[in-house]
Amino acid sequence: MTPELTVLALAALLQIVQFLAYSVAANLQVGPRYAMGPRDTPRSLTGLAGRLQRALNNHFEGLILFTIAVLVVQLSGSANSASAWAAWAYLGARVAYVPAYAFGLSPWRSLIWMVGLFATLTLLLIPFF
Repeated sequence: MTPELTVLALAALLQIVQFLAYSVAANLQVGPRYAMGPRDTPRSLTGLAGRLQRALNNHFEGLILFTIAVLVVQLSGSANSASAWAAWAYLGARVAYVPAYAFGLSPWRSLIWMVGLFATLTLLLIPFF
């Protein structure tokens, strides 16, 4: 498996870990009765649970673009050391993003996010050069 596909698989596993962390925090906040109920009345999550939810949603958005970028590199036959570096940089940024968001580390959260976006952009541009 190429480095880019390895990182894509690891990024998907990170998504699962984030989902579990968010689920635990959300359940602790709203209680099991609401969590296991029909949730007809929406509740806004606050604090750590809310931040973990937003970090999870952000990863869903970023993972879509990253997946497209990996597919472009793989299908165009453009994989090289730069694309591998960019893929690992993306994953490193996503791993760092979770605690940065969870603990409200401003402006670091945004700077870490930009590293991931730049890594994705790099992957998308590699086939053109």
